[in-house]
Amino acid sequence: MLIGAHISAAGGVDKAPERAAKTGCEVFQFFSRSPQGGKAPELTPKIIKNFKSECKKYKIKETYIHAPYFINLASTNNRIRYGSISVLRQEMERGSLLGCKYMMAHMGSARDVGEKEAVKMVIDGIKKILDGYKGSCKFLVEISAGTGMIIGDDFKEIAQIIQGVKKPIGVCFDTCHAFASGYDLRTRAAVKKTFKEFDKSIGIGKLKLIHANDSKTDLGSHRDRHEHIGKGKIGLEGFWQILHEPKLKNVNILIETPKESEKSDVNNIKLLKKLRKQKSFK
Repeated sequence: MLIGAHISAAGGVDKAPERAAKTGCEVFQFFSRSPQGGKAPELTPKIIKNFKSECKKYKIKETYIHAPYFINLASTNNRIRYGSISVLRQEMERGSLLGCKYMMAHMGSARDVGEKEAVKMVIDGIKKILDGYKGSCKFLVEISAGTGMIIGDDFKEIAQIIQGVKKPIGVCFDTCHAFASGYDLRTRAAVKKTFKEFDKSIGIGKLKLIHANDSKTDLGSHRDRHEHIGKGKIGLEGFWQILHEPKLKNVNILIETPKESEKSDVNNIKLLKKLRKQKSFK
């Protein structure tokens, strides 16, 4: 299990590997374009070469792309829906060029059409994204906190999406989002129960990446409020248990904790590495 963070790609994606290394990352995630919208910066052969050589130089084992926030595969506005499909395909292609292993995305909101129809639209959207795709960067559905009518806050719903797509896609498990959706992670028993349920509903082999974020809000709050590791409602014991859960030993972890200072990510990564080394939780 390798540990990393979401890293800024300001000034070009090839600037991110050095920043990741300085933060203590063994792996890292980034936006290849603005998360709020706009045209994606060109990935020239020079930028691609620099990105790969910098990752090698700083011994970064794997890299991942996070899709923009404006994605909604269940929108009744075709500009938004088909724009989302186009952007996600572009991001997978860009990830393949850069050698990124995964691209994770939120599916959007069921507000326009209701949950049942929204799931159908998401399945159809992902099928369109993957149609004819030959790249190496794989698609991950990120579990949501369930705020409002956000899609993907329930293991069974995610399983329905994966089964409906019928192509090899996986899951990014966000600890804050899962906790907010009602999946307890605070103790050994809770972690065992949650991932047993994940395995039964989805299949543990589909779990490809973990976002490690503590939660400012209570279990089942359906509010997406990230907190520093050990400072929120999940707590240190929960993260120790996740780091030492045998089912998760080959799943890498990334933090998306608050960036209040230049040392925030450094400190959270150091803490996770310390917990990883710890033989037992005291």
